[in-house]
Amino acid sequence: MFREVSTKLDFPKIEESVLQFWRQNDIFRKSMRIREGNPEFVFLEGPPTANGRPGVHHILSRIMKDIICRYKTMNGYYVYRKAGWDTHGLPVEIEVEKELGISGKGEIERYGIERFVEKCKESVFRYEKEWRRMTERIGFWIDMDNPYITLTNDYIETLWWVLKKFWEAGLLYQGYKVVPYCPRCGTALSSHEVAQGYAEVEDPSVFVKMAVRGQPDTYFLVWTTTPWTLPSNVALTVHPKYDYVMVRHDGSKYIMAKDRID
Repeated sequence: MFREVSTKLDFPKIEESVLQFWRQNDIFRKSMRIREGNPEFVFLEGPPTANGRPGVHHILSRIMKDIICRYKTMNGYYVYRKAGWDTHGLPVEIEVEKELGISGKGEIERYGIERFVEKCKESVFRYEKEWRRMTERIGFWIDMDNPYITLTNDYIETLWWVLKKFWEAGLLYQGYKVVPYCPRCGTALSSHEVAQGYAEVEDPSVFVKMAVRGQPDTYFLVWTTTPWTLPSNVALTVHPKYDYVMVRHDGSKYIMAKDRID
């Protein structure tokens, strides 16, 4: 009555047969064509950088993206899915510097800025085939044949146009912000770039006594993990809701947090 189910299923083989069926019958584009004219849901992928091989974290993020697009498709939406390539940023430039055996802006200028830029353009699509293969293998449906690419003039001009519109609407302002800076690269760093080199290290901390003005032999006891900032300190603050006590030791009086006393 029922067809016997094998207990020795070859899941990779089954997946490959499904992918082949999708490929031969153009299922992805058919799923879009039959929904033309329906309410639209537009998905523009946050672009990966193709000068590095895809990793497990890329697979995880793409699965999550695909779930959303498939859910909208199943609800009848015409889901426009466009892939993209991020071709800017320090990772690309640093990789090319390593390949050329140079380091820093000065050596880039001596090598030739235009030549260096061309090398960067060649680098950004080095692993495109691996990205395409991974994308198809996990069943992520997205248009990789017509991607947006951040190095094209069309993309750059579009960003300038958007900024102009923000400016005309009074949505831009000039301000100041403290950001991480790389002296070797000569540029500010994003939080992501800083996190790439993150490592836990043991660092010295110090206890410092700061004299109370007008009260001889009276000090605040201060603890800091950044002793290199002490020469520039101009004031000491205390917490209005914490309790402080005065302790006598070797003829001097020390003010410290009550909770810090054993």
